[in-house]
Amino acid sequence: MAEHKTQENPAPFTSAGIFGRYQDADVQATLSTLQRHLEACDLEVYLGDTTASNIPGRRIEDSGKPLSDTIDLGIVIGGDGTMLHAARSLAPVGLPLIGINLGRLGYLTDIPAGQMTQLIDELLAGQFTIEERIMLQVEVFSDDQLTEHGVALNDVALVKGETGRMIEFETYVNGESVGRTRGDGMILSTPTGSTAYALSVGGPILHPLLPAILFAPVCPHSLGQRPLVLDDSSHIKIDIVDLAGANANVFVDGIHRIAVAETDFLTVRRADIATRMIRINSHNHYTALRSKLGWG
Repeated sequence: MAEHKTQENPAPFTSAGIFGRYQDADVQATLSTLQRHLEACDLEVYLGDTTASNIPGRRIEDSGKPLSDTIDLGIVIGGDGTMLHAARSLAPVGLPLIGINLGRLGYLTDIPAGQMTQLIDELLAGQFTIEERIMLQVEVFSDDQLTEHGVALNDVALVKGETGRMIEFETYVNGESVGRTRGDGMILSTPTGSTAYALSVGGPILHPLLPAILFAPVCPHSLGQRPLVLDDSSHIKIDIVDLAGANANVFVDGIHRIAVAETDFLTVRRADIATRMIRINSHNHYTALRSKLGWG
């Protein structure tokens, strides 16, 4: 199995891109406070593409330089949806990312807004580590021709279309048949995504640095079918058998939708890129789980 790297005490940051919750002007007060604080700490500050257009500030796209030459740190202000969008932009160029939670649960954006400046100061003082979170590469084929592809930090989900009936698909892992499933669909999740959609269908919570891929059927007709935890070198193929008369959809992180038809198939494997997630040293994974899931 592949090892997951954790980088400690990296070099100080000199510039930051702030990604506000998607086109939401209500984040302006929090964003402006953070912007002023970072500039007072001698960082150059730019606004990312999710930030509402009426919020003033220099934009990354207006710098005239590639993303990796404009910023060396990404900060999300919003919820996990904004974090997923930013991760898809920053992961290909290896930029680290941290999130300030203005959403609800916020498993990815784990800095509370009320502690923003305090924890950002810890970040700028080097009191953090960088975790490399695996991502998934999905490819969709029709008539054996690649038609769509995408990369997910959380999950890839096959869900039925406009039908009240179950759909059917067959799953292969490294060329070996796992079996046919009839139900509402399936989820292939990273450990990071195990607290998202996969959790709601009864999947286990995986430590975010575990080298694994989670396969979780959605409402399977057979009571014997349970979620599977696969090693992260697995190559997974999903053959679509029956869609009950309506095209189904593949969702990549719940953001990118790909329509699929009967006789199509999809493959999922660990992506060649990873999300570099920043964790403040005072952050505790299990404390966060207890708080967000209401454990006693």
